[in-house]
Amino acid sequence: MNHSETTVFVVDDDQAMRTSLQWLIESTGMSVETYASADDFLAHYVPGRAGCLLLDVRMPGMSGLDLQGYLARENYRVPVIIITGHGDVAMAVKAMKAGAADFIEKPFDDEDLLRSIRNALAFDARQRASREACAEVAVRLAELTPREHEVMAMVTEGRANKEIAAALGVSAKTVEAHRARVMEKMRAGSLAELVRMALLAERELSAD
Repeated sequence: MNHSETTVFVVDDDQAMRTSLQWLIESTGMSVETYASADDFLAHYVPGRAGCLLLDVRMPGMSGLDLQGYLARENYRVPVIIITGHGDVAMAVKAMKAGAADFIEKPFDDEDLLRSIRNALAFDARQRASREACAEVAVRLAELTPREHEVMAMVTEGRANKEIAAALGVSAKTVEAHRARVMEKMRAGSLAELVRMALLAERELSAD
């Protein structure tokens, strides 16, 4: 992973903690930005930036859980790692159920925290790659005619050309022609690849 393209965003109202975390994370070569409050973070954050968010659960004003909820509602897909103090484990579990990647209890082991950050960054990279692939598939799908969409749906369900022809009231040769154009427009080198694209598009629709 290229750390120069990713950022660890630290949001904690404790200045000493922010400084300590920044030193620790930067010592591994990762880029860090620190913020004293959720509002400060939101004032500077550009949605879509690669990275993860290291978030204190208890802060004045908007709490860590409040910020996590806001990001989820706005569909800002940045992995969140919750930092909790003694007695905040129940809150951390609530954050996990709401989609947080991990939670770390204070005082924490440096290596445990760094491992959690690396896992979150790797997850973010995978999610970005998946979204980019979905976007590319969506562009290709938009090039299909309504009839080609029908043929693709039936082909990826495993139906034979003769079955498709009967269902659509056309000849098998016409189905073959549509199928060839679908493969060409989708840039699919095989039926298996076309099925993977269909599944990818289906997952993205269900996620939205």
